[in-house]
Amino acid sequence: MTLKELRSGERGTITGFVEEHAPVRLLEMGLLPGTVVEVLRLAPLGDPMDLRVRGYRLSIRKAEAALINVERQGP
Repeated sequence: MTLKELRSGERGTITGFVEEHAPVRLLEMGLLPGTVVEVLRLAPLGDPMDLRVRGYRLSIRKAEAALINVERQGP
């Protein structure tokens, strides 16, 4: 599944990227394989997504989130 599919309040671990080479911008923001990501909230129209990554808050567009593969974590 991709990060785009997670709902508000859910967590997942990044397992890789849809494309062979991850966009450098995402890597620079700390979105690396093995990183736990929590969806804090979605904007009223669903874009952007507000995330907690490595102890800080980050907002990314759903188009970017669709490039990141994650494994959903339990409650």
